Amino acid sequence: MSPATFQPLDFIEYPLSEMRDRAAAFRMEMQRRRSVRHFSDRPVPREIIEECLRTAGTAPNGANLQPWHFVVVSDPKVKHEIRVEAEKEEAEFYHRRAPQAWLDALAPLGTDEHKSFLDTSPYLIAIFGKNHSTLPDGRHVKNYYVNESVGIATGFLIASLHHAGLASLTHTPSPMGFLNAILNVPADSKPFLLLVVGFPAENAVVPVIPKKLLGEMVTFI
Repeated sequence: MSPATFQPLDFIEYPLSEMRDRAAAFRMEMQRRRSVRHFSDRPVPREIIEECLRTAGTAPNGANLQPWHFVVVSDPKVKHEIRVEAEKEEAEFYHRRAPQAWLDALAPLGTDEHKSFLDTSPYLIAIFGKNHSTLPDGRHVKNYYVNESVGIATGFLIASLHHAGLASLTHTPSPMGFLNAILNVPADSKPFLLLVVGFPAENAVVPVIPKKLLGEMVTFI
């Protein structure tokens, strides 16, 4: 493999007071982000989704092999196919597979196997982790840290969508192999999650839930 070409780092250093303000402002913006289960069918311009996906593509990843693939679904027929298969898996989960402790943990949120948002929202983004990549010279290579890399890229995407003014929901019916079949994605790419994207419905509500305080989730040594 050819050695990398290097260039000067494009880094902006801010005064400390501005750094504090920027950190606090971003934290407050992200605190408003909530997982939404009530979506409007209002259309969203595709270019907004494209910009957010470009942001996802800047995520750090193993050996810069960028082991992710995003399939953006807006076709109502395909969205409905996904809903039908997802609800089959969710019904199995809620009525047969899930241990009671898990169901008890979910009970306050009021979730069940019915996922109407898969039809309603303007976009579903199926996120896949690729186990192998093809290099520009044609070589087929193994990807490294696939789940870690795809997870970071997904976090970038969720934050970017929120920053743009859209709502999202991470949906993980298990197993998700049906996404490969419906979306014609090779089996070597594993579904990571399904991201539901759009504007929230006018009557959207979210549960009142606490978040851990800094001292509960961080140790400084």
